[in-house]
Amino acid sequence: MLVLARKRDQSIMIGDNVEIVVVDIHGDQIKLGIKAPRHVAVHRKEVYEEVQKENIRAAGTKTAEVSKLDLLLKKKIENKRKID
Repeated sequence: MLVLARKRDQSIMIGDNVEIVVVDIHGDQIKLGIKAPRHVAVHRKEVYEEVQKENIRAAGTKTAEVSKLDLLLKKKIENKRKID
């Protein structure tokens, strides 16, 4: 694991097109801004893990049910990005 120290308004680059910026710091909590192309999925780890669990569970369901789940997940992610 690479560990970096950054201050507010400083950033790191991942590859050529993903930038992570330290937006704010309050005590032991930091707020990050992530600039990435739309085709790059960005999730909090707990959301990613839930998506993986749902994918495994949904693997045995009908295609129509999987499509509905995909739509709901995309809406949830869009709403979360608007809030953050």
